[in-house]
Amino acid sequence: MHVMIIPGNNNTDLSELWYPQVRKELEKLGLDVIAKNMPDPDLARKQFWLPFIEEHVKSERSSILVGHSSGAVAILRYLEENKAEGIVLVGASHTDLNDKKEKISGYFDDSWNWEKIRKNVKWIIQFASTDDPYIPIAEARHINDKLNSEYHEFTNRGHFMQDEFPELVEAISKKLV
Repeated sequence: MHVMIIPGNNNTDLSELWYPQVRKELEKLGLDVIAKNMPDPDLARKQFWLPFIEEHVKSERSSILVGHSSGAVAILRYLEENKAEGIVLVGASHTDLNDKKEKISGYFDDSWNWEKIRKNVKWIIQFASTDDPYIPIAEARHINDKLNSEYHEFTNRGHFMQDEFPELVEAISKKLV
C-alpha cells in the first residue's frame, strides 16, 4: 500500500512542517510514501494538481491520500472521480473563503458531490482546529457532517504548521490493522 502526501498552496514544500516526520513514521509502518512537490505550488490549481495526483496514485484501492489545506481540497475533488483506500484531511475547507487564490484554484467552481466522495473511499480521517487562522472551524464541521469522517478537533493547532503530527500517524496505523 502506498500513501501520497499533498501539501497546501503558497509554495509549501514537502521538506517543511510535519511532512518529513510523518513520511518517516509511515515508512516505518511499511508503507510506500509518495512525497513530491506539486506542480503550480503557489496557486494549487485543480487543472494541474488532479492529473499529478492521478499520475502518482496508480492502483485505486491501495492508496491512502493525506492532504493539508489546499491538498485536502484537491483530494476531495479527486475522489469525485477516483477511488482510494482511505484519506486524511488536515485543515480542509469546502468554500473558497473569499480568498483570491482559492477562487482561481478551480476547486470551488462546482457544487460538491459528497455522496460520490463517500462511496469512493473506505475511510476518512479529518483533523481541524478551532484556532486555525485561515479555515473557520465551521468549514471542517460541515465536511464532517457531509462525509461522516473520523473527526479530530483540536483547540491549539492553528493551521497545523508544526514540525510533528503523531496523531495523524497513529490514526493511519489504526486503519492498517
